[in-house]
Amino acid sequence: MTAKNTLAVDIGGTFTDVVLQLNKQMHATKVLTSRDDPSEAVIAGIQQVFSESGSSPEQISLVLHGTTLATNAIIERRGAKTALLTTAGHRDILEMAFENRFEQYDVNIERPTPLVPRKLRVPITERITANGDVLVPLDEASVQDAIDLLLDEGIESVAIGFLHAYRNGDHEARVAELVHKRMKSIPLSLSSDVCPEIREYERLSTTCANAYVLPLMSKYLLTLQEKLNALNFLCPYLMMTSGGGLTSLETAARYPIRLVESGPAGGAILAAVISRELELDQVLSFDMGGTTAKLCLLDQGNTILSRAFEVDRTYRFKKGSGLPVRVPVIEMVEIGAGGGSIAHVDKLGRIQIGPESAGSAPGPACYGSGGAEPTVTDADCVLGRLDPSNFAGGQLHLDAPAAAQAIGTRVGDPLDLSLEDTALGISEIVDENMTAAAQSHATEWGKSVHKRTLIAFGGAAPLHAARMLEKMNLAQVIIPEGAGVGSAIGFIFAPISYEVVRSRHMLLSKFDENLVGEIIQGMREEANSVVSSALHGSEEVSETATAFMRYVGQGHEVTVSFHPDSITKELLHQNFEDTYTTLYGRGIPDAEIEVMSWTLNVSTTAEELDSVKDDGTGTLSTFESHKKQNLVDIHGTHQALVVERDSLSPDTFVEGPALITEKHTTTVVPQGYRVRKLRPSNHLSLEKEPT
Repeated sequence: MTAKNTLAVDIGGTFTDVVLQLNKQMHATKVLTSRDDPSEAVIAGIQQVFSESGSSPEQISLVLHGTTLATNAIIERRGAKTALLTTAGHRDILEMAFENRFEQYDVNIERPTPLVPRKLRVPITERITANGDVLVPLDEASVQDAIDLLLDEGIESVAIGFLHAYRNGDHEARVAELVHKRMKSIPLSLSSDVCPEIREYERLSTTCANAYVLPLMSKYLLTLQEKLNALNFLCPYLMMTSGGGLTSLETAARYPIRLVESGPAGGAILAAVISRELELDQVLSFDMGGTTAKLCLLDQGNTILSRAFEVDRTYRFKKGSGLPVRVPVIEMVEIGAGGGSIAHVDKLGRIQIGPESAGSAPGPACYGSGGAEPTVTDADCVLGRLDPSNFAGGQLHLDAPAAAQAIGTRVGDPLDLSLEDTALGISEIVDENMTAAAQSHATEWGKSVHKRTLIAFGGAAPLHAARMLEKMNLAQVIIPEGAGVGSAIGFIFAPISYEVVRSRHMLLSKFDENLVGEIIQGMREEANSVVSSALHGSEEVSETATAFMRYVGQGHEVTVSFHPDSITKELLHQNFEDTYTTLYGRGIPDAEIEVMSWTLNVSTTAEELDSVKDDGTGTLSTFESHKKQNLVDIHGTHQALVVERDSLSPDTFVEGPALITEKHTTTVVPQGYRVRKLRPSNHLSLEKEPT
């Protein structure tokens, strides 16, 4: 889905990217993210791109926006002071979690800290059964006592999550009324509204996370809307969701937890579009910005979609070491390994990277803004991977001596290493961390990274892509056009969509067609109301539906697709058996099958690029007259050509060592590698030279 003139904004932890598609021409800029008020950087970036393009707000027909603000608030624990009102006797669900150990043999294992401390998890006398019947009536006196506590504690946001509220949310709704009467301005998040699904821990965790970021995100979105209105924008504003779709700003402000991976989702969409454009069957998307690195697997041009995600995995990317949220999400792994990630020496004398980041202020030492901590970008600067005079489109002139000082003082001197060896050590550690994360993620999904094509974008990814190729034995690297602002470009290709879920248990042997029809119709009405509020034209919409099914007695479901208008017991049974056999090799004869939950997604049609198969041919091009600079790698110091990307002719090779510079990133081409601009897409293909 693309409007003629579209403005896309992606807020990261370090940079805010602004992309303007104006009359089929692309204009882009990067500005440092304003931490105290992110909307300031957004407006500054918009004004800058308007100045460069000679355009104005009145020409824009659609504004698209994605952000990692919700994710960063959870990771950094900068959200609202939140309370949870929950069923008496179940206040400790958030700490009991799954009652397992994600690392069995580590005696010092640390679990994720709940967003709501125990004293603010307040018990309410009530109980709903799994069938939705009232077992213990709601005791409103206990609610009033709880409100007294909330007022005394100065609570800023309230989550309400009762046992089996996905089946009957009446008690939650009544408690919300009582809280609103005495705390009129307090934002409320109800589990029956935010996440109406079975599994109490994930439902409460998701509801608490929504409540935790709700005041911050709603304030930010309202402020941004007011500033855009003041600039005379007359078009709709849509928000990118973690599931890869666009939704209205009002819906995003109500359910900010759906934005938890909205920025990275744009990058995954771009990778999917490019993989279909270039007819690439197996792809690894690699998005490395200033604060984090995101990796995503794609097969036959499709991402892996899920309804479960963990924020802030703290233990070697292990499943179970993060805070679970149940929202539609493009499955990926995200780690604290960006250009601004800080390097330090641990107690065992090892170089460690992140997850702490220098952010946008003061930023890496080489930014010259007072930063003194050594970062990955400082290491890249010392290694000669950046053109000091053309960094961030010339907006920042890199301070190489400051980078050398930070790396030498904080890391090199304690380890008695030379400056170059220290910088190489930092670079190698961050590359190993990203490689380990990618391989762990692939293994978790029963896949491999071997011989996949890496699509690298974000300001830092093209600097590290060649080393990732070597470490994971990948086939090639694609550097998209506009790679430095890739996630924002991905927003332009995203459809308007919304997914609704309902948990309604049903044995397949007792399939009730009328009940299923009622469930689907209820979901359809809710999804259509959201999608219609975000439509800016007469786009057609389509529906996709899934059932979460399993054999009775199993602990996990498989996702089974079906058409919402032609569902039958026999068709659902066949689809389940086919899906199960594809995943596990065989089904279980004569076993009873059950449905746990249903989902419906309503979506517009996303735009596609014309596909073109690359034949891999080209001619060698030389740039002997271009300037050169020292480039350090594990094999030594080399004189690398510095070539502007725009000066490359299509289907010509440039052999390494070389730096291919552009406005918002640099592609490092080591010795033994070569790069080629593809026709007609203008993407770069980086690969090892044939032997």
